[in-house]
Amino acid sequence: MLSKDIRAIEMLAKAVELGSLRRAAASQNVTAQAVSQTVAQLEESLGVRLLHRTTRSLSLTEEGQQLLDAAQPALVAFERALAQARLSKDEIAGPLRIVGPRSAFAPVLWPVVDEYCQHYPKVQPEVQLDDSIGDWVLDRVDVGFRFGSPPAEGLIARPLFAPQLIICASPGYLSRYGTPRSLDDLALHRCSVFRHPGTGKIFPWFVSVSGEVQTREFPPTVATNDTELEIQATLTGQVIAQVSSLSAAALIRAGRLVPILTEHVASHLRLYAYYGSRKAQPKRVRRFIDLAIDRFTDNKDLTLSSEELTAYGAVGRPIASTGI
Repeated sequence: MLSKDIRAIEMLAKAVELGSLRRAAASQNVTAQAVSQTVAQLEESLGVRLLHRTTRSLSLTEEGQQLLDAAQPALVAFERALAQARLSKDEIAGPLRIVGPRSAFAPVLWPVVDEYCQHYPKVQPEVQLDDSIGDWVLDRVDVGFRFGSPPAEGLIARPLFAPQLIICASPGYLSRYGTPRSLDDLALHRCSVFRHPGTGKIFPWFVSVSGEVQTREFPPTVATNDTELEIQATLTGQVIAQVSSLSAAALIRAGRLVPILTEHVASHLRLYAYYGSRKAQPKRVRRFIDLAIDRFTDNKDLTLSSEELTAYGAVGRPIASTGI
C-alpha cells in the first residue's frame, strides 16, 4: 500500500510541476486517465481533496500543498537512495560477507581473499568461519563455502573439488613406533580423533575399502576439536591422525608428514561454494565468486595425485612391540 501511495504522490507532484494531468501522464508514459484515477484514489484514501481541477488548469488545495511540502524532501531522499543502490550494484566496493568451515579452511581461504583485496582494495571482507551451519538469509551471507552435501534449496551450489582424508604420521613417530601395514594394525597405534566443535560428536575415520567408503573408530590417544592442534600433535610424533589434504598436502610434500595406508585414502566430501542468484548480485560479489571458483576448482595444490601418494607413502616396516 505504501508503494502505491508514493507513486500517487509522485504523480501529484509531477502534475503540479507541469501544470496539467495530461503532461504528467506523458512524462510517465501512462494515460491521463490513469494519472487522474491515481490522484483520485489517493484523495479518497486520505479523505481530503488535494487538487482544484478544471479543463484548463489545476492548483493545489491547502491540504495538497501541506502534503507535498512534507513529502517532497522524503521523495528526493528516496530517489537519491535508489540511484545510489543502482550505482553500488556495479561499484566494486563495500562489505563482502563470506562464511565457511572453521576446520582447516582458513589457510586455504585467505590467499583467495588476499588476492581479491589486492585487486579491489575498497571492498571490506567480513569472514565468519564456523563448523556449524547457520541461516544464509538471516546472516546476510554473500558467498559461503561448505564441505559435504550441497546447502539448502534456494541457493546456487557450485562443486569445487574433493579434498582427501589421508592417514598420516611424522617420520619420528614411524621411527619410534613402526608403520601400520593394515587398517587393523591401527588399533595397536596411538591415534588422534576429531571432536566436532559445535556438536561435541567424535568423528570416525573415513576410509576407502575396495572403492567403498567405510568408517573406523579407534581408542583415542589425543582427542581435540581443533584441526591445527591435531596437526601439531601429529607433527611432534605423538599420534597418527587422519588429516584433510587441505592441511596435509604441503606438509607431506615437505617431508614433515608421511601418508600411511594410501590405498585407503577417502575423498567423498566435496567443497561447495554457494550463493544467491547472480542476476541480483553486486559486482563485488560476482567478482569474488569468479575468483574463488577459478582458484579452488580442481586445485592440485590442495590434493595429492596417486603418484605422489605412492612416492611419499611409508614403506611397510615392522610394528614396534614397545612404546605403544
